[in-house]
Amino acid sequence: MVRVYKKLLYYVPKEKWLAYLAIVLAAVSAVITVAAYYYMYEFLERLIVLHETERAFSFAVLITGLLAAGSVVYMVSVLLTHILGFRLETNLRKKGIDGLMSAGFKFFDLNSSGRTRQLIDDNAAQTHSIVAHLIPDNAGAVLTPVLVLAVGFTVDVKVGIALVLFTVFGAGQITLMSGDKSFMAIYQAALEKMNSETVEYIRGMQVVKIFGANVSSFKALHKAITDYSKYALDYSLSCKKPYVRFQLVFLGAVAVLIPFAVSFMDVYANPLALAVDLIMVLFLSGVLFSSFMKIMYVSMYAYMGTSAVEKLEHVFADMQKDTLQFGTQERFENYDIEFDRVRFGYGDEMILNDLSFKLSAGRSYALVGASGSGKSTIVKLISGFYKINGGDIKIGGKPLASYSRDAVAKHIAFVFQESRLFKTSIFENVRIADPQAAPERVFEALRLAGCDDVLQKFPLREQTVIGSKGVFLSGGEKQRIAIARAILKNAGIIIMDEASAAVDPENEHELQKAFKNLIKGKTVIMIAHRLSSIRAVDEVLVMEKGQIIERGSDAALLEKGGKYAYFQNLYAKANNWRVRV
Repeated sequence: MVRVYKKLLYYVPKEKWLAYLAIVLAAVSAVITVAAYYYMYEFLERLIVLHETERAFSFAVLITGLLAAGSVVYMVSVLLTHILGFRLETNLRKKGIDGLMSAGFKFFDLNSSGRTRQLIDDNAAQTHSIVAHLIPDNAGAVLTPVLVLAVGFTVDVKVGIALVLFTVFGAGQITLMSGDKSFMAIYQAALEKMNSETVEYIRGMQVVKIFGANVSSFKALHKAITDYSKYALDYSLSCKKPYVRFQLVFLGAVAVLIPFAVSFMDVYANPLALAVDLIMVLFLSGVLFSSFMKIMYVSMYAYMGTSAVEKLEHVFADMQKDTLQFGTQERFENYDIEFDRVRFGYGDEMILNDLSFKLSAGRSYALVGASGSGKSTIVKLISGFYKINGGDIKIGGKPLASYSRDAVAKHIAFVFQESRLFKTSIFENVRIADPQAAPERVFEALRLAGCDDVLQKFPLREQTVIGSKGVFLSGGEKQRIAIARAILKNAGIIIMDEASAAVDPENEHELQKAFKNLIKGKTVIMIAHRLSSIRAVDEVLVMEKGQIIERGSDAALLEKGGKYAYFQNLYAKANNWRVRV
Protein backbone atom coordinates (compact mmCIF):
# COMPACT_ATOMS: atom_id res chain seq x y z
CA MET A 1 0.00 0.00 0.00
CA VAL A 2 2.83 2.37 0.87
CA ARG A 3 4.43 1.59 -2.50
CA VAL A 4 1.20 2.55 -4.29
CA TYR A 5 0.97 5.88 -2.46
CA LYS A 6 4.61 6.64 -3.27
CA LYS A 7 3.87 6.11 -6.95
CA LEU A 8 0.74 8.27 -6.82
CA LEU A 9 2.35 11.11 -4.87
CA TYR A 10 5.15 11.17 -7.46
CA TYR A 11 2.63 12.77 -9.85
CA VAL A 12 1.69 15.54 -7.36
CA PRO A 13 5.09 16.68 -6.01
CA LYS A 14 3.87 20.17 -5.06
CA GLU A 15 0.75 18.97 -3.24
CA LYS A 16 1.95 15.74 -1.58
CA TRP A 17 2.27 17.54 1.77
CA LEU A 18 -1.53 17.56 1.79
CA ALA A 19 -1.48 13.77 2.13
CA TYR A 20 0.77 13.85 5.21
CA LEU A 21 -1.28 16.62 6.82
CA ALA A 22 -4.50 14.72 6.07
CA ILE A 23 -3.10 11.58 7.76
CA VAL A 24 -2.22 13.58 10.88
CA LEU A 25 -5.66 15.21 10.96
CA ALA A 26 -7.41 11.86 10.44
CA ALA A 27 -5.41 10.39 13.34
CA VAL A 28 -6.28 13.39 15.54
CA SER A 29 -9.94 12.97 14.57
CA ALA A 30 -9.83 9.28 15.55
CA VAL A 31 -8.28 10.10 18.95
CA ILE A 32 -10.88 12.82 19.65
CA THR A 33 -13.77 10.58 18.57
CA VAL A 34 -12.63 7.57 20.63
CA ALA A 35 -12.10 9.88 23.61
CA ALA A 36 -15.79 10.75 23.24
CA TYR A 37 -16.54 7.01 23.40
CA TYR A 38 -14.67 6.74 26.70
CA TYR A 39 -16.64 9.63 28.13
CA MET A 40 -19.75 7.82 26.94
CA TYR A 41 -18.88 5.18 29.54
CA GLU A 42 -18.44 7.87 32.18
CA PHE A 43 -21.82 9.34 31.19
CA LEU A 44 -23.59 5.97 31.45
CA GLU A 45 -21.97 5.14 34.77
CA ARG A 46 -22.96 8.52 36.28
CA LEU A 47 -26.48 8.27 34.88
CA ILE A 48 -27.32 4.60 35.50
CA VAL A 49 -25.08 3.40 38.35
CA LEU A 50 -24.33 6.51 40.46
CA HIS A 51 -27.47 8.52 39.56
CA GLU A 52 -25.42 11.74 39.29
CA THR A 53 -27.66 13.55 36.81
CA GLU A 54 -25.84 16.88 36.79
CA ARG A 55 -22.46 15.22 36.36
CA ALA A 56 -23.91 13.03 33.61
CA PHE A 57 -25.21 16.14 31.83
CA SER A 58 -21.72 17.72 31.87
CA PHE A 59 -20.31 14.54 30.30
CA ALA A 60 -23.07 14.65 27.66
CA VAL A 61 -22.05 18.19 26.74
CA LEU A 62 -18.38 17.12 26.61
CA ILE A 63 -19.23 14.14 24.39
CA THR A 64 -21.19 16.35 22.00
CA GLY A 65 -18.30 18.79 21.77
CA LEU A 66 -15.73 16.04 21.18
CA LEU A 67 -17.82 14.36 18.47
CA ALA A 68 -18.37 17.72 16.76
CA ALA A 69 -14.66 18.55 16.96
CA GLY A 70 -13.71 15.10 15.63
CA SER A 71 -16.13 15.50 12.72
CA VAL A 72 -14.78 18.94 11.83
CA VAL A 73 -11.16 17.73 11.90
CA TYR A 74 -12.13 14.69 9.79
CA MET A 75 -13.92 16.93 7.27
CA VAL A 76 -10.81 19.09 6.93
CA SER A 77 -8.75 15.92 6.37
CA VAL A 78 -11.17 14.71 3.68
CA LEU A 79 -11.21 18.17 2.07
CA LEU A 80 -7.41 18.13 1.78
CA THR A 81 -7.36 14.64 0.27
CA HIS A 82 -10.08 15.57 -2.22
CA ILE A 83 -8.03 18.57 -3.34
CA LEU A 84 -5.08 16.20 -3.68
CA GLY A 85 -7.22 13.61 -5.51
CA PHE A 86 -8.53 16.09 -8.08
CA ARG A 87 -5.02 17.45 -8.64
CA LEU A 88 -3.74 13.90 -9.11
CA GLU A 89 -6.48 13.13 -11.66
CA THR A 90 -5.67 16.33 -13.51
CA ASN A 91 -1.92 15.65 -13.57
CA LEU A 92 -2.38 12.06 -14.73
CA ARG A 93 -4.66 13.17 -17.56
CA LYS A 94 -2.24 15.95 -18.49
CA LYS A 95 0.62 13.45 -18.55
CA GLY A 96 -1.49 11.19 -20.74
CA ILE A 97 -2.29 14.02 -23.16
CA ASP A 98 1.35 15.15 -23.23
CA GLY A 99 2.36 11.55 -23.88
CA LEU A 100 -0.12 11.30 -26.75
CA MET A 101 1.25 14.50 -28.25
CA SER A 102 4.83 13.21 -28.19
CA ALA A 103 4.09 9.54 -28.99
CA GLY A 104 4.76 8.22 -32.46
CA PHE A 105 1.90 7.17 -34.71
CA LYS A 106 2.94 3.57 -34.11
CA PHE A 107 1.40 3.81 -30.64
CA PHE A 108 -1.96 4.78 -32.18
CA ASP A 109 -1.76 1.95 -34.69
CA LEU A 110 -1.35 -0.56 -31.86
CA ASN A 111 -3.87 1.05 -29.48
CA SER A 112 -7.39 2.01 -30.49
CA SER A 113 -8.69 5.46 -29.54
CA GLY A 114 -11.39 3.92 -27.32
CA ARG A 115 -8.93 1.76 -25.43
CA THR A 116 -6.47 4.64 -25.01
CA ARG A 117 -9.20 6.93 -23.66
CA GLN A 118 -10.38 4.22 -21.29
CA LEU A 119 -6.87 3.50 -20.03
CA ILE A 120 -6.07 7.13 -19.29
CA ASP A 121 -9.44 8.55 -18.26
CA ASP A 122 -10.94 5.64 -16.32
CA ASN A 123 -7.75 4.69 -14.49
CA ALA A 124 -7.02 8.32 -13.60
CA ALA A 125 -10.54 8.49 -12.14
CA GLN A 126 -9.92 5.33 -10.10
CA THR A 127 -6.87 6.87 -8.45
CA HIS A 128 -9.14 9.61 -7.07
CA SER A 129 -10.86 7.23 -4.63
CA ILE A 130 -7.65 5.73 -3.31
CA VAL A 131 -6.36 9.22 -2.49
CA ALA A 132 -9.48 11.24 -1.67
CA HIS A 133 -11.16 8.61 0.53
CA LEU A 134 -8.67 5.97 1.51
CA ILE A 135 -5.98 8.22 3.01
CA PRO A 136 -8.22 9.52 5.84
CA ASP A 137 -10.13 6.23 6.05
CA ASN A 138 -6.90 4.24 6.27
CA ALA A 139 -5.58 6.33 9.15
CA GLY A 140 -8.88 6.18 11.02
CA ALA A 141 -9.64 2.52 10.30
CA VAL A 142 -6.21 1.33 11.49
CA LEU A 143 -5.97 3.56 14.57
CA THR A 144 -9.59 3.33 15.79
CA PRO A 145 -9.63 -0.43 16.66
CA VAL A 146 -6.43 0.01 18.74
CA LEU A 147 -7.94 2.95 20.62
CA VAL A 148 -11.26 1.12 21.07
CA LEU A 149 -9.47 -1.86 22.63
CA ALA A 150 -7.67 0.53 24.99
CA VAL A 151 -11.01 2.05 26.00
CA GLY A 152 -12.46 -1.43 26.47
CA PHE A 153 -9.73 -2.48 28.90
CA THR A 154 -10.06 0.88 30.70
CA VAL A 155 -13.77 0.21 31.23
CA ASP A 156 -13.27 -3.40 32.36
CA VAL A 157 -10.84 -6.20 31.58
CA LYS A 158 -13.72 -8.48 30.60
CA VAL A 159 -15.04 -5.82 28.21
CA GLY A 160 -11.55 -5.57 26.69
CA ILE A 161 -11.33 -9.35 26.29
CA ALA A 162 -14.73 -9.44 24.57
CA LEU A 163 -13.64 -6.73 22.15
CA VAL A 164 -10.34 -8.54 21.47
CA LEU A 165 -12.33 -11.64 20.50
CA PHE A 166 -14.49 -9.56 18.15
CA THR A 167 -11.37 -7.98 16.65
CA VAL A 168 -9.57 -11.28 16.05
CA PHE A 169 -12.69 -12.84 14.52
CA GLY A 170 -13.38 -9.81 12.28
CA ALA A 171 -9.77 -9.60 11.07
CA GLY A 172 -9.80 -13.30 10.22
CA GLN A 173 -12.98 -13.07 8.17
CA ILE A 174 -11.77 -10.00 6.29
CA THR A 175 -8.53 -11.82 5.45
CA LEU A 176 -10.57 -14.69 4.01
CA MET A 177 -12.70 -12.24 2.00
CA SER A 178 -9.65 -10.49 0.55
CA GLY A 179 -9.00 -13.53 -1.61
CA ASP A 180 -6.01 -14.51 -3.71
CA LYS A 181 -4.32 -11.57 -5.48
CA SER A 182 -3.64 -13.70 -8.55
CA PHE A 183 -7.34 -14.52 -8.79
CA MET A 184 -8.22 -10.82 -8.49
CA ALA A 185 -5.86 -10.08 -11.38
CA ILE A 186 -7.65 -12.69 -13.51
CA TYR A 187 -11.02 -11.27 -12.47
CA GLN A 188 -10.01 -7.70 -13.42
CA ALA A 189 -8.58 -8.91 -16.75
CA ALA A 190 -11.87 -10.70 -17.52
CA LEU A 191 -13.81 -7.52 -16.70
CA GLU A 192 -11.61 -5.42 -19.00
CA LYS A 193 -11.89 -7.99 -21.79
CA MET A 194 -15.68 -7.95 -21.54
CA ASN A 195 -15.75 -4.13 -21.61
CA SER A 196 -13.43 -4.01 -24.62
CA GLU A 197 -15.41 -6.60 -26.60
CA THR A 198 -18.68 -4.84 -25.73
CA VAL A 199 -17.35 -1.58 -27.20
CA GLU A 200 -16.40 -3.40 -30.43
CA TYR A 201 -19.86 -5.01 -30.54
CA ILE A 202 -21.57 -1.62 -30.21
CA ARG A 203 -19.32 -0.08 -32.88
CA GLY A 204 -20.40 -2.80 -35.28
CA MET A 205 -24.10 -2.51 -34.41
CA GLN A 206 -25.06 -1.53 -37.98
CA VAL A 207 -23.63 -4.79 -39.29
CA VAL A 208 -25.25 -6.69 -36.42
CA LYS A 209 -28.70 -5.33 -37.33
CA ILE A 210 -28.27 -5.84 -41.07
CA PHE A 211 -27.47 -9.53 -40.66
CA GLY A 212 -29.81 -10.10 -37.72
CA ALA A 213 -27.00 -11.50 -35.60
CA ASN A 214 -27.18 -11.83 -31.83
CA VAL A 215 -24.52 -11.68 -29.15
CA SER A 216 -23.84 -15.44 -29.32
CA SER A 217 -22.74 -14.96 -32.95
CA PHE A 218 -19.81 -12.87 -31.73
CA LYS A 219 -17.65 -15.55 -30.21
CA ALA A 220 -15.13 -13.18 -28.61
CA LEU A 221 -17.85 -11.15 -26.84
CA HIS A 222 -19.85 -14.24 -25.89
CA LYS A 223 -16.74 -15.88 -24.45
CA ALA A 224 -15.77 -12.67 -22.60
CA ILE A 225 -19.22 -12.45 -20.98
CA THR A 226 -19.20 -16.14 -20.09
CA ASP A 227 -15.70 -15.96 -18.60
CA TYR A 228 -16.49 -12.85 -16.58
CA SER A 229 -19.73 -14.34 -15.23
CA LYS A 230 -17.79 -17.43 -14.13
CA TYR A 231 -15.09 -15.41 -12.35
CA ALA A 232 -17.68 -13.06 -10.80
CA LEU A 233 -19.61 -16.06 -9.46
CA ASP A 234 -16.43 -17.68 -8.12
CA TYR A 235 -15.44 -14.40 -6.46
CA SER A 236 -18.89 -13.99 -4.88
CA LEU A 237 -18.93 -17.57 -3.60
CA SER A 238 -15.44 -17.22 -2.12
CA CYS A 239 -16.62 -14.18 -0.12
CA LYS A 240 -20.05 -15.51 0.81
CA LYS A 241 -19.26 -17.66 3.84
CA PRO A 242 -16.78 -15.33 5.59
CA TYR A 243 -19.00 -12.31 4.90
CA VAL A 244 -22.10 -14.06 6.30
CA ARG A 245 -20.15 -15.11 9.42
CA PHE A 246 -18.82 -11.56 9.81
CA GLN A 247 -22.29 -10.03 9.54
CA LEU A 248 -23.87 -12.69 11.77
CA VAL A 249 -21.45 -12.18 14.65
CA PHE A 250 -21.32 -8.38 14.61
CA LEU A 251 -24.98 -7.72 13.85
CA GLY A 252 -26.03 -10.45 16.29
CA ALA A 253 -23.70 -9.21 19.01
CA VAL A 254 -26.46 -9.39 21.64
CA ALA A 255 -26.92 -13.12 21.07
CA VAL A 256 -23.15 -13.59 21.35
CA LEU A 257 -22.69 -11.42 24.44
CA ILE A 258 -25.48 -12.77 26.66
CA PRO A 259 -23.90 -16.25 26.96
CA PHE A 260 -20.52 -14.54 27.49
CA ALA A 261 -21.95 -12.36 30.26
CA VAL A 262 -23.69 -15.25 31.98
CA SER A 263 -20.55 -17.39 31.84
CA PHE A 264 -17.85 -14.89 32.82
CA MET A 265 -19.56 -11.99 34.62
CA ASP A 266 -21.25 -11.84 38.03
CA VAL A 267 -24.79 -11.04 36.95
CA TYR A 268 -26.14 -10.55 40.47
CA ALA A 269 -23.30 -8.60 42.14
CA ASN A 270 -24.02 -5.26 40.46
CA PRO A 271 -26.56 -5.60 37.66
CA LEU A 272 -26.52 -1.86 36.81
CA ALA A 273 -22.73 -1.86 36.35
CA LEU A 274 -23.06 -5.05 34.27
CA ALA A 275 -25.67 -3.32 32.11
CA VAL A 276 -23.28 -0.42 31.50
CA ASP A 277 -20.50 -2.85 30.58
CA LEU A 278 -22.76 -4.71 28.14
CA ILE A 279 -23.92 -1.43 26.59
CA MET A 280 -20.28 -0.42 26.11
CA VAL A 281 -19.39 -3.78 24.54
CA LEU A 282 -22.33 -3.50 22.16
CA PHE A 283 -21.49 0.11 21.34
CA LEU A 284 -17.77 -0.45 20.87
CA SER A 285 -18.34 -3.63 18.85
CA GLY A 286 -20.43 -1.46 16.50
CA VAL A 287 -17.48 0.92 16.21
CA LEU A 288 -15.23 -2.05 15.40
CA PHE A 289 -17.76 -3.24 12.81
CA SER A 290 -17.69 0.19 11.15
CA SER A 291 -13.87 0.19 11.14
CA PHE A 292 -13.72 -3.31 9.66
CA MET A 293 -16.17 -2.33 6.92
CA LYS A 294 -13.89 0.58 6.04
CA ILE A 295 -10.87 -1.75 6.04
CA MET A 296 -12.79 -4.11 3.76
CA TYR A 297 -13.39 -1.33 1.24
CA VAL A 298 -9.81 -0.16 1.73
CA SER A 299 -8.65 -3.58 0.49
CA MET A 300 -10.91 -3.40 -2.56
CA TYR A 301 -10.00 0.16 -3.50
CA ALA A 302 -6.33 -0.51 -2.78
CA TYR A 303 -6.32 -3.31 -5.35
CA MET A 304 -8.19 -1.15 -7.86
CA GLY A 305 -5.80 1.73 -7.22
CA THR A 306 -2.76 -0.52 -7.59
CA SER A 307 -4.14 -1.92 -10.83
CA ALA A 308 -4.93 1.60 -12.11
CA VAL A 309 -1.42 2.88 -11.36
CA GLU A 310 0.20 -0.12 -13.05
CA LYS A 311 -1.95 0.29 -16.17
CA LEU A 312 -1.25 4.01 -16.37
CA GLU A 313 2.48 3.50 -15.97
CA HIS A 314 2.38 0.78 -18.61
CA VAL A 315 0.61 3.03 -21.13
CA PHE A 316 2.94 5.94 -20.26
CA ALA A 317 5.91 3.61 -20.88
CA ASP A 318 4.43 2.58 -24.25
CA MET A 319 4.11 6.23 -25.20
CA GLN A 320 7.68 6.97 -24.14
CA LYS A 321 8.94 3.94 -26.05
CA ASP A 322 7.77 5.50 -29.30
CA THR A 323 8.51 9.11 -28.40
CA LEU A 324 9.74 10.95 -31.45
CA GLN A 325 13.01 12.84 -31.48
CA PHE A 326 13.07 16.02 -33.54
CA GLY A 327 15.95 18.30 -34.41
CA THR A 328 16.28 22.05 -34.89
CA GLN A 329 16.49 22.33 -38.69
CA GLU A 330 13.63 24.55 -39.88
CA ARG A 331 14.10 24.56 -43.68
CA PHE A 332 14.05 21.80 -46.26
CA GLU A 333 16.76 22.49 -48.87
CA ASN A 334 14.80 20.43 -51.39
CA TYR A 335 12.22 17.67 -51.38
CA ASP A 336 14.30 14.69 -52.49
CA ILE A 337 13.37 11.63 -50.39
CA GLU A 338 15.77 8.80 -49.62
CA PHE A 339 15.33 5.54 -47.68
CA ASP A 340 18.70 4.10 -46.62
CA ARG A 341 18.50 0.50 -45.35
CA VAL A 342 15.34 1.30 -43.37
CA ARG A 343 13.97 -1.31 -40.99
CA PHE A 344 10.56 -0.97 -39.38
CA GLY A 345 7.92 -3.15 -37.73
CA TYR A 346 4.81 -2.57 -35.64
CA GLY A 347 5.78 -5.46 -33.38
CA ASP A 348 8.62 -7.95 -33.41
CA GLU A 349 8.11 -8.80 -37.08
CA MET A 350 9.72 -6.37 -39.53
CA ILE A 351 7.43 -4.98 -42.26
CA LEU A 352 10.34 -3.23 -44.00
CA ASN A 353 13.78 -4.81 -43.82
CA ASP A 354 16.81 -2.95 -45.22
CA LEU A 355 14.66 -1.04 -47.72
CA SER A 356 16.54 1.51 -49.84
CA PHE A 357 15.29 3.81 -52.63
CA LYS A 358 15.33 7.47 -53.74
CA LEU A 359 12.54 9.77 -54.92
CA SER A 360 13.39 13.00 -56.76
CA ALA A 361 11.76 16.32 -55.90
CA GLY A 362 8.97 17.61 -58.12
CA ARG A 363 8.02 14.19 -59.49
CA SER A 364 4.96 12.02 -58.86
CA TYR A 365 5.14 8.42 -57.67
CA ALA A 366 2.56 5.68 -57.20
CA LEU A 367 2.97 2.77 -54.78
CA VAL A 368 1.35 -0.44 -56.02
CA GLY A 369 1.15 -3.80 -54.32
CA ALA A 370 -1.00 -6.35 -52.56
CA SER A 371 -2.37 -5.72 -49.08
CA GLY A 372 0.41 -5.98 -46.51
CA SER A 373 3.17 -5.29 -49.00
CA GLY A 374 4.32 -2.14 -47.16
CA LYS A 375 2.75 0.70 -49.20
CA SER A 376 1.02 2.40 -46.27
CA THR A 377 4.04 1.83 -44.06
CA ILE A 378 6.32 3.77 -46.44
CA VAL A 379 4.08 6.85 -46.52
CA LYS A 380 3.67 6.69 -42.75
CA LEU A 381 7.44 6.74 -42.29
CA ILE A 382 7.83 9.69 -44.68
CA SER A 383 5.44 11.63 -42.42
CA GLY A 384 8.15 11.69 -39.74
CA PHE A 385 5.77 10.58 -37.00
CA TYR A 386 7.02 7.00 -36.77
CA LYS A 387 10.16 5.87 -35.01
CA ILE A 388 12.10 3.52 -37.28
CA ASN A 389 13.95 0.46 -35.98
CA GLY A 390 17.03 1.03 -38.07
CA GLY A 391 18.53 2.78 -41.07
CA ASP A 392 17.85 6.37 -42.08
CA ILE A 393 15.21 8.42 -43.87
CA LYS A 394 16.45 11.61 -45.51
CA ILE A 395 14.63 14.58 -47.03
CA GLY A 396 16.66 17.22 -48.80
CA GLY A 397 19.82 15.23 -48.09
CA LYS A 398 19.42 15.48 -44.31
CA PRO A 399 18.06 12.91 -41.83
CA LEU A 400 14.36 13.41 -41.18
CA ALA A 401 15.10 13.39 -37.43
CA SER A 402 17.24 16.53 -37.82
CA TYR A 403 14.21 18.68 -38.70
CA SER A 404 12.00 20.30 -36.09
CA ARG A 405 8.45 19.06 -35.49
CA ASP A 406 7.05 22.28 -37.01
CA ALA A 407 9.21 21.91 -40.12
CA VAL A 408 8.00 18.35 -40.74
CA ALA A 409 4.37 19.35 -40.20
CA LYS A 410 4.74 22.40 -42.45
CA HIS A 411 6.38 20.74 -45.45
CA ILE A 412 4.39 17.47 -45.66
CA ALA A 413 0.65 17.35 -46.43
CA PHE A 414 -1.73 14.39 -46.45
CA VAL A 415 -4.96 13.56 -48.27
CA PHE A 416 -6.61 10.32 -47.17
CA GLN A 417 -9.72 8.43 -48.25
CA GLU A 418 -11.32 8.95 -44.84
CA SER A 419 -11.11 12.71 -44.36
CA ARG A 420 -11.55 13.90 -40.77
CA LEU A 421 -13.43 17.17 -40.41
CA PHE A 422 -14.11 18.93 -37.13
CA LYS A 423 -17.47 20.19 -35.87
CA THR A 424 -16.75 23.79 -36.75
CA SER A 425 -17.20 25.98 -39.82
CA ILE A 426 -15.95 24.91 -43.25
CA PHE A 427 -13.72 27.99 -43.19
CA GLU A 428 -12.04 26.95 -39.92
CA ASN A 429 -11.74 23.35 -41.11
CA VAL A 430 -9.62 24.60 -44.00
CA ARG A 431 -7.68 27.25 -42.08
CA ILE A 432 -6.49 24.65 -39.56
CA ALA A 433 -3.73 23.97 -42.13
CA ASP A 434 -2.41 27.51 -41.61
CA PRO A 435 -4.05 29.34 -38.66
CA GLN A 436 -2.38 32.63 -39.68
CA ALA A 437 -3.68 32.54 -43.26
CA ALA A 438 -5.64 35.55 -44.49
CA PRO A 439 -9.30 34.88 -45.41
CA GLU A 440 -8.51 35.51 -49.09
CA ARG A 441 -6.05 32.61 -49.12
CA VAL A 442 -8.65 30.29 -47.58
CA PHE A 443 -11.23 31.32 -50.19
CA GLU A 444 -8.69 30.71 -52.97
CA ALA A 445 -7.88 27.25 -51.58
CA LEU A 446 -11.59 26.38 -51.51
CA ARG A 447 -11.95 27.55 -55.12
CA LEU A 448 -8.94 25.55 -56.34
CA ALA A 449 -10.28 22.46 -54.56
CA GLY A 450 -13.58 22.78 -56.45
CA CYS A 451 -15.64 23.53 -53.35
CA ASP A 452 -17.79 26.29 -54.90
CA ASP A 453 -20.76 24.00 -55.55
CA VAL A 454 -20.46 22.63 -52.00
CA LEU A 455 -20.59 26.14 -50.51
CA GLN A 456 -23.55 27.13 -52.69
CA LYS A 457 -25.69 24.49 -50.97
CA PHE A 458 -25.63 26.44 -47.70
CA PRO A 459 -26.85 29.99 -46.96
CA LEU A 460 -23.83 30.69 -44.75
CA ARG A 461 -21.40 29.25 -47.33
CA GLU A 462 -17.92 28.82 -45.76
CA GLN A 463 -19.24 29.84 -42.31
CA THR A 464 -21.55 26.80 -42.24
CA VAL A 465 -20.83 24.61 -39.22
CA ILE A 466 -20.38 20.97 -40.19
CA GLY A 467 -22.49 18.55 -38.18
CA SER A 468 -24.94 21.12 -36.80
CA LYS A 469 -28.58 21.70 -37.79
CA GLY A 470 -28.55 18.76 -40.16
CA VAL A 471 -25.46 19.90 -42.09
CA PHE A 472 -23.65 16.80 -43.32
CA LEU A 473 -21.32 16.33 -46.27
CA SER A 474 -20.83 13.39 -48.60
CA GLY A 475 -17.54 11.53 -48.73
CA GLY A 476 -16.47 13.30 -51.93
CA GLU A 477 -17.36 16.73 -50.51
CA LYS A 478 -15.34 16.03 -47.38
CA GLN A 479 -12.37 15.03 -49.53
CA ARG A 480 -12.54 18.27 -51.50
CA ILE A 481 -12.43 20.25 -48.26
CA ALA A 482 -9.46 18.12 -47.18
CA ILE A 483 -7.75 18.97 -50.48
CA ALA A 484 -8.46 22.66 -49.88
CA ARG A 485 -6.74 22.23 -46.55
CA ALA A 486 -3.68 20.71 -48.26
CA ILE A 487 -3.65 23.46 -50.93
CA LEU A 488 -3.66 26.14 -48.22
CA LYS A 489 -0.80 24.39 -46.46
CA ASN A 490 1.28 24.60 -49.67
CA ALA A 491 3.61 21.82 -48.55
CA GLY A 492 6.40 20.60 -50.79
CA ILE A 493 5.57 16.92 -50.29
CA ILE A 494 2.05 15.56 -50.85
CA ILE A 495 1.12 12.09 -49.61
CA MET A 496 -2.14 10.72 -51.00
CA ASP A 497 -4.11 7.60 -50.23
CA GLU A 498 -5.97 7.69 -53.54
CA ALA A 499 -8.95 9.64 -52.30
CA SER A 500 -11.09 9.10 -55.40
CA ALA A 501 -11.13 5.31 -55.14
CA ALA A 502 -14.69 5.05 -53.85
CA VAL A 503 -16.66 8.13 -54.92
CA ASP A 504 -19.38 8.80 -57.48
CA PRO A 505 -18.41 9.94 -61.02
CA GLU A 506 -19.44 13.58 -60.45
CA ASN A 507 -17.37 13.91 -57.30
CA GLU A 508 -14.50 12.04 -58.98
CA HIS A 509 -14.43 14.59 -61.79
CA GLU A 510 -14.23 17.46 -59.29
CA LEU A 511 -11.64 15.62 -57.24
CA GLN A 512 -9.39 15.02 -60.24
CA LYS A 513 -9.43 18.75 -61.04
CA ALA A 514 -8.66 19.52 -57.39
CA PHE A 515 -5.77 17.03 -57.42
CA LYS A 516 -4.21 18.74 -60.43
CA ASN A 517 -4.27 22.07 -58.60
CA LEU A 518 -2.84 20.45 -55.49
CA ILE A 519 0.13 18.57 -56.96
CA LYS A 520 1.58 21.22 -59.31
CA GLY A 521 5.34 21.35 -58.72
CA LYS A 522 5.16 19.06 -55.69
CA THR A 523 6.78 15.77 -54.76
CA VAL A 524 3.79 13.43 -54.76
CA ILE A 525 3.59 9.91 -53.31
CA MET A 526 0.29 8.15 -53.96
CA ILE A 527 -0.98 4.81 -52.67
CA ALA A 528 -2.81 3.43 -55.71
CA HIS A 529 -6.04 1.45 -55.40
CA ARG A 530 -7.32 1.86 -58.96
CA LEU A 531 -4.58 1.24 -61.46
CA SER A 532 -6.32 3.33 -64.14
CA SER A 533 -5.72 6.48 -62.07
CA ILE A 534 -1.91 6.25 -62.01
CA ARG A 535 -1.02 6.06 -65.70
CA ALA A 536 0.03 9.71 -65.68
CA VAL A 537 2.48 9.48 -62.75
CA ASP A 538 6.19 9.76 -63.43
CA GLU A 539 7.09 6.44 -61.80
CA VAL A 540 5.37 3.40 -60.36
CA LEU A 541 6.96 1.49 -57.47
CA VAL A 542 5.70 -2.08 -57.12
CA MET A 543 5.89 -3.42 -53.55
CA GLU A 544 6.03 -7.00 -52.36
CA LYS A 545 6.83 -8.18 -48.81
CA GLY A 546 8.36 -4.86 -47.83
CA GLN A 547 10.64 -4.55 -50.86
CA ILE A 548 10.45 -2.70 -54.20
CA ILE A 549 10.48 -5.43 -56.84
CA GLU A 550 9.74 -3.24 -59.89
CA ARG A 551 10.14 0.44 -60.69
CA GLY A 552 9.49 2.51 -63.79
CA SER A 553 6.87 4.31 -65.84
CA ASP A 554 3.49 2.74 -66.53
CA ALA A 555 4.43 2.00 -70.15
CA ALA A 556 7.84 0.55 -69.28
CA LEU A 557 6.44 -1.77 -66.62
CA LEU A 558 3.64 -2.97 -68.90
CA GLU A 559 6.19 -3.74 -71.60
CA LYS A 560 8.32 -5.61 -69.07
CA GLY A 561 5.44 -8.00 -68.36
CA GLY A 562 6.18 -8.43 -64.67
CA LYS A 563 4.15 -8.04 -61.52
CA TYR A 564 2.75 -4.64 -62.49
CA ALA A 565 1.52 -5.98 -65.82
CA TYR A 566 -0.08 -8.86 -63.94
CA PHE A 567 -1.91 -6.40 -61.64
CA GLN A 568 -3.10 -4.36 -64.64
CA ASN A 569 -4.40 -7.51 -66.30
CA LEU A 570 -6.34 -8.48 -63.16
CA TYR A 571 -7.71 -4.95 -62.90
CA ALA A 572 -8.91 -5.03 -66.51
CA LYS A 573 -10.65 -8.38 -65.92
CA ALA A 574 -12.31 -7.01 -62.78
CA ASN A 575 -13.64 -4.00 -64.71
CA ASN A 576 -15.16 -6.29 -67.32
CA TRP A 577 -16.93 -8.41 -64.70
CA ARG A 578 -20.73 -8.12 -64.76
CA VAL A 579 -23.63 -9.67 -62.86
CA ARG A 580 -25.98 -11.60 -65.17
CA VAL A 581 -29.66 -10.82 -64.69
